[in-house]
Amino acid sequence: MSKQICLESSGPVGGVEHSKAGLVGSGLGLAVMITAEEAASDLGTLGPVTLAWPWKGAPVHALVQRIHQLQAERAQAFRRLEEAHRQYVLSGPHYDFLRYRDSVHEVTQAFAAASREVLALEAELAGPCAQPLLAGHVRALQKLEQTRLATVALLQLMGAPELREQEDVSQMHQLKMKVIKTMEAISEVLQDIRFDAESVE
Repeated sequence: MSKQICLESSGPVGGVEHSKAGLVGSGLGLAVMITAEEAASDLGTLGPVTLAWPWKGAPVHALVQRIHQLQAERAQAFRRLEEAHRQYVLSGPHYDFLRYRDSVHEVTQAFAAASREVLALEAELAGPCAQPLLAGHVRALQKLEQTRLATVALLQLMGAPELREQEDVSQMHQLKMKVIKTMEAISEVLQDIRFDAESVE
């Protein structure tokens, strides 16, 4: 039986063109695909947002506070994702892929839940609160988080022990720089949100 981990190319991620890579090794007969596109889809294709929630009609400062809380939750989710990958790499020579896959699934679900709420907060700011500038910041934040998650997912895949022989050092460096620049952009957007929210108050 074999376990297959593969990366399908569908264009550049974070400005880096990635190619199709595959591995067949020992495992439990699972055909598993972890892709940057899959991670991004949980953030970018969430369907209609329902505003029947506790923040409907809330003041701007409360919505902004919730956005920062969600960002803290996202930061914790990224730490869990990094720890899961670290444990996976250290679990050799018989790598515990199933545990890593489950951890990735849990974290991705957490990201999706946070993203649904962020989209609802954006809609609240753009509509009832009549704050298009803040709503634009939140929209930019969401896109940056989508890019960050997709890039981190691709980095983890490329850094999987089973794919080390196919590792592209130059491409991984470019992806790491993309993560750093994206995080810097996220920090700038959060500062803009704080500043513009204060001017509203």
